[in-house]
Amino acid sequence: MAAAADHPLIRTRKLTRIYCVGSSDVVGVEDIDLEIASGDMVVMKGNSGSGKSTLLGLLGGLDRPTRGRLTVAGRDLQSASAAELNAFRRDIVGMVFQTFNLLPTLTVIENVCLPARMAGKPFEKTRSRALGYLEWLKLTQRLNHYPAQLSGGEMQRVAIARALINDPSLILADEPTGNLDSQNGQAVFELLSELNRRWGRTVVIATHSRLADPFATVQICLKDGRISERSVCTA
Repeated sequence: MAAAADHPLIRTRKLTRIYCVGSSDVVGVEDIDLEIASGDMVVMKGNSGSGKSTLLGLLGGLDRPTRGRLTVAGRDLQSASAAELNAFRRDIVGMVFQTFNLLPTLTVIENVCLPARMAGKPFEKTRSRALGYLEWLKLTQRLNHYPAQLSGGEMQRVAIARALINDPSLILADEPTGNLDSQNGQAVFELLSELNRRWGRTVVIATHSRLADPFATVQICLKDGRISERSVCTA
């Protein structure tokens, strides 16, 4: 454990994001000091407005800090250029969202393949990888269906396959079960846990749900944009 902490996958120091809203400053997150080791499964809790989504957006390179330091997988995201951030989002991070974000005019297999095809990866290799993930997710009967023909649980499984298509080392999930019933929510957390424990993916989940708690190796609580509590979970 100590060795992993020497080279954390994620490291922040005084990480702060402040938004200008009219003449006011609104704090997203402030003075976040955090280290996440490769292979951790982090469950991040907090009320609405606590900063969970802001922090995930920073970790995923979707937003830039106002100040502080942010390093993910050895990449300095504070000083990264737009091109470097694009490469980071393409190669290092897979994102899973509450609203699925599937393109309605593409089939399941096309949605899953899209990020790899946009990155210029070969079609046959991409399709083979996508088929493997969709088989694991029990979606082989849905390859040519469109999102509108799927249930919520199926759409989220498609979104997970899409997040994996470029073989990222980090999976970020923002309220991934927010639009699902408890049964499908449990299934999604089990899938994310399997990604973590079986294949060694580092997973960070922002969620209100308690269903994720048994799978966590680390739990973080945010309040008013700051970390109020951090605990390491033991088996």
